[in-house]
Amino acid sequence: MKLMDFTLEALETPALTKAHLADLLFEQIGLNKRESKDMVEAFFDLIARSLIEGTDVKISGFGNFQIRVKAPRPGRNPRTGEAIPIGERRVATFHASAKLKEQIQGSAGDEGPQDVEWSLGTE
Repeated sequence: MKLMDFTLEALETPALTKAHLADLLFEQIGLNKRESKDMVEAFFDLIARSLIEGTDVKISGFGNFQIRVKAPRPGRNPRTGEAIPIGERRVATFHASAKLKEQIQGSAGDEGPQDVEWSLGTE
């Protein structure tokens, strides 16, 4: 698989959105807008379905998404102080890769947008 470089220029909004990702695919790869939107949706659907099934998702150079089971615990209603049991539940967690952590730490003191390279691995 050929490694492709994506550059993120200054974002107009404080968050990177699915729409912005689709625009990047359109501009930098040359997919049409519908294909770009469908590809982004399919990518996130695949991650969500994998997590729902209990399968970990590992993206090389970016991080790992995992499902963790939280044990039941006692809770309380903050308004009334009444004790309420909180049942066992599954939660999604994300752990950034060492490479991503290094890039974040390296850019902490820098000014301006950073060029970022990621590859999607099959690990």
